[in-house]
Amino acid sequence: MTYDALIPVIRRLALEAGDKIMEIYEADDFDVKVKSDSSPVTEADEAADALISAGLRAAFPGILLVTEEQAASHSEKGDTFLIVDPLDGTKEFINRRGDFTVNIALVENGTPTRGVVYAPARGRMFYTQADGRSVEETGAFDKDTPGVLTEISVSKPDNSALFVVASKSHRDQATEEYINKYQTKDSKSAGSSLKFCLVATGEADVYPRVGRTMEWDTAAGHAVLAGAGGRVVRFDDHSPLLYGKEGYANPFFIAYAPGVELKEA
Repeated sequence: MTYDALIPVIRRLALEAGDKIMEIYEADDFDVKVKSDSSPVTEADEAADALISAGLRAAFPGILLVTEEQAASHSEKGDTFLIVDPLDGTKEFINRRGDFTVNIALVENGTPTRGVVYAPARGRMFYTQADGRSVEETGAFDKDTPGVLTEISVSKPDNSALFVVASKSHRDQATEEYINKYQTKDSKSAGSSLKFCLVATGEADVYPRVGRTMEWDTAAGHAVLAGAGGRVVRFDDHSPLLYGKEGYANPFFIAYAPGVELKEA
């Protein structure tokens, strides 16, 4: 598998999954179930997962696939793997708030190297190109022909007036206490992996996550941010956030534009 082969496939699958998700989102009602970890799952999660998984397995049969909605994949391990969250931000979807995304990423030797984040209700799509640089695409989102591609880059932060973005559904007291360690000019909440993309485009300077996430929640956004010059580090010791961990669970982390003076946990 080459990056040149990978990017058109994951871009197209993200768009196709987005169409399926929006078809269900715009319906009068949809089914919501509760998984064993007490998190919600909808028919949109399952339909998007089936579409993306079939597409990736057909295109790249030799690559390990880890996906949120297939529990059997969570016990598999490999140095190189594709990782998918077919609908990141299920609570945003259920509450019809729009901040949900399709996430598809490639991880190599512990690092997300390529990825796509598509927010169908927001009409925004971000991905890494084959050369590793990240872009935002605008236009009609044709499945086969990319629209206008704008290379994105992180901000040059002013530590006396930072813009912080945090989780919309999980913004708790611990998060507020950490944010208050910075001098901020503004703060906003956003759902799903869009928070990584807001840092990647320079719309925010730092995104701290003091709460539970899984690797499929973060890998695609991490890849997009890295391709825009950003970084993602562990909350506790500021070492790089790595992937392929046991159970695919993340520690707390901070995503940021270089130049942000990170505060201690």
